[in-house]
Amino acid sequence: MRDMVNLRHDEVPDRWYNIIPDLPVPLPPPMDPVEGPSRINNLPNLLIGECLKQEFSPESWIDIPGGIMDLFAKAGRPRPLFRARNLEKKLDTPARLYYKGEFYSPTGSHKVNTALAQCWYAKQQGFKRLTTETGAGQWGTALAYAAALTGLKCTVYWVRSVFNWKKDRLSLMKLLGADVHASPSPVTKFGKSLYDKNPQHVGSLGIAISEGLEDAEKDPAATYSLGSVLNHVLMHQTIIGLEAQKQFEVFDDYPDVIISCLGGGSNFGGFALPFMGEVLKKGRKIRFIAAQSRVAPNLQGTYQYDFADYAEMTPMLKMYTLGHHCDMEPIKGDGLRYHGCSPILSLLRHEGYIDTIAYPGDEKHVFENARLFIQTEGWLPAPESSYSICAAIDEAIKCRESGETKVIAFNISGHGFLDIPGFRSVLGLE
Repeated sequence: MRDMVNLRHDEVPDRWYNIIPDLPVPLPPPMDPVEGPSRINNLPNLLIGECLKQEFSPESWIDIPGGIMDLFAKAGRPRPLFRARNLEKKLDTPARLYYKGEFYSPTGSHKVNTALAQCWYAKQQGFKRLTTETGAGQWGTALAYAAALTGLKCTVYWVRSVFNWKKDRLSLMKLLGADVHASPSPVTKFGKSLYDKNPQHVGSLGIAISEGLEDAEKDPAATYSLGSVLNHVLMHQTIIGLEAQKQFEVFDDYPDVIISCLGGGSNFGGFALPFMGEVLKKGRKIRFIAAQSRVAPNLQGTYQYDFADYAEMTPMLKMYTLGHHCDMEPIKGDGLRYHGCSPILSLLRHEGYIDTIAYPGDEKHVFENARLFIQTEGWLPAPESSYSICAAIDEAIKCRESGETKVIAFNISGHGFLDIPGFRSVLGLE
């Protein structure tokens, strides 16, 4: 009776899955605003060339270069799929629960999957430095790690409300050699315009993205690297779901429900899209649930064109959005605090393939379920991953009440070892 399945290194998928050709309707392209310079024409000045090519690729499968595969091995791929038997027993549910362990990562999250790819491509193109944003800090740490391994410099603009309390993650980024600025910062022109008005501005991912873009645009040796939302980022993350499909074959089981937390969409897309492809191409029956916060329930917003950043430097993307100037209260699961959702996932939501649930902003219900998880399964999840766990537990309880024997699979996108102050403040762990 298996509790865990992992793959051999030579079984790790060597191609990424690009769902765009398989979508039920064409993906709406990026669009320029009515006024001002073309943001679309400026993309080659901002993004890594190969990533930009992948962003609009019509190919269903993209080969992963050997150099990136080597980096994946160094970063601990493959990653295991667990059967949560202790949690099942505690819940007294007939459901079978499985979780993917993306916390098996040098930086503690799934974000290294695209960070390593983007840094490798940037190095091949001759760039010397990458700039980026980060919210919860996992993406900034991942890019700092990948930049260090590929011999690049890294500059991170970190949402101030999180920068202020995640001191250990800040130290880790600096140990990896990154320059880290609380955002909004006085370093960029746009950041300074907000910083001068309020040096304690809590910041947002949209603001930090604008700062990273401005920094990269003014330095010919630098390029900007985004950690979520864009098509190529989700495609790089499909290594998660592709591994999970092979692991479910070994378990001789298959999910009825796929769950993950969702901010911009990278970990949800990485886990869900390979399974979504089987729904679209083979008629499989799977329910997909995105777990979110009521502070930023972007999938419950409006499906329309909007900017991905606060300063309107990006093209406009067709996505579910709360508005790029939306004010959102800080939460401990701050990686979920973003105004918009990936265009791919937004389209699938609009077409009825993705359900969403949003949990209260005080996070008590979510973190109580994280406590139940660590006491049964032994792993401390990241605050964001706690939303995945919470939604999976809620679904398992429904199965207990209905008697259904569903297979529920959820992704734990990262560990919470550097997030304990957040759990302490919400749960009163004094």
